[in-house]
Amino acid sequence: MSRTTGFGLVATLAVALGVLAAGPAAAQEAAAQPTFTKDVAPILQRSCQHCHRPGSIAPMSLLTYEETRPWARSVKDKVVTRTMPPWYIDKNIGIQEFKYDYSLSDEEIATIAAWVDGGAPRGNPADMPPPREFRDIAEWQIGEPDWVVELPEPFVVPAEAPNWWGNLESDSGLTEDRWVRAVETKPSIEGFPVVHHAVTGVVAPDAEDVDGIGEFLNEYALGKNGDIYPEGTGRLIPAGSKIRFNMHYAAIGVETTDRTRVGLQFYPRGVVPERKIIASHVGDEEDLDIPAGASNVRHDGYYRLKENSHITGFQAHLHNLGKRQCLEAIYPDNRVETLSCADWDFGWHIVYNYEDHVAPLLPKGTILHVISWHDNSEANRWNDDPTNWTGFGQRSSDDMSFAWVSWYELDDEAFEKELEERRALTANNDD
Repeated sequence: MSRTTGFGLVATLAVALGVLAAGPAAAQEAAAQPTFTKDVAPILQRSCQHCHRPGSIAPMSLLTYEETRPWARSVKDKVVTRTMPPWYIDKNIGIQEFKYDYSLSDEEIATIAAWVDGGAPRGNPADMPPPREFRDIAEWQIGEPDWVVELPEPFVVPAEAPNWWGNLESDSGLTEDRWVRAVETKPSIEGFPVVHHAVTGVVAPDAEDVDGIGEFLNEYALGKNGDIYPEGTGRLIPAGSKIRFNMHYAAIGVETTDRTRVGLQFYPRGVVPERKIIASHVGDEEDLDIPAGASNVRHDGYYRLKENSHITGFQAHLHNLGKRQCLEAIYPDNRVETLSCADWDFGWHIVYNYEDHVAPLLPKGTILHVISWHDNSEANRWNDDPTNWTGFGQRSSDDMSFAWVSWYELDDEAFEKELEERRALTANNDD
């Protein structure tokens, strides 16, 4: 036995004997103390390490104990305040079951807090779970696309230039109609810092172009995840269509080249999904009045559903001064139900996709009520100038107030069928 190993054995025996001498209560307390290897590492693997790893977007890596320990108190602060991981749905209001939900439970937050308060011990190395395998940061969140369409040419953003807005158009390259089951728009790796947003749309050969974007396909904004449609739903891209990229570029002091693209995953040829997904911004309010220094300014917007609708996803859209947004349903009989509320952080444009069995089922004539709050005070870390009045505009320093909502429509018979299935599920649910 080497001298080092012998010393470690003596030290381990001394600690164990000390715990036993202190009595059963001390032994139980030591056993209950969370450790990194057994209790904390699995939480970080599930909800944190996708971003907190070398080469990804987060400022530090949390893959190992040695990397995590110096940041222990900061980790506790971020999770206790639910600043991280970025998932800002209010846990006390509205629907609570979402697809791809990587937020922490109350128990997980308590575990991390107790670990830090107990001195952030490593624990037994044998308890450490195997390292998680990750896709490269440049890969697509929806998985490998079947088809990719890029901007027609690389776009050069000068080092110093005003914000640029415009439409750029590419041939889709599709020679047959295809139904899309997942879509993601993303800047190139080099161009990421200068892309404020990229909205993609489909311009069909004979379609009337009403809004200059085409039929909405997908949006990229900071922190945006891809769109994976519920099984049996999709979007049609007709043969010969063009893809229009509505771009907003902002200079960063260094000449930067971007070639944003959109990735598409298709249903197999010949498969036509039962339902067509509709995605639109709703509750638009452009008459914004956000006084200097004000911290809780409310604006309201409304959108009437023309048909019975199954809502599949909700995404708040605000700018730097955004604070919070709620989505309400005002039913034809004047009942009001809050569907979801989410706090806002401009760094994370997150789509909250409802689990199918709890997704809102809304009858035709229901009004979607979008309530937004803005914070123009010094307390808002995104606020460049709390002494300045702010209104509606396209720049990040201006602001907006609407929600992206996705849904599919149902005729009366299909709507009643889904309602009956929901009632049966609720009746059989003891939770």
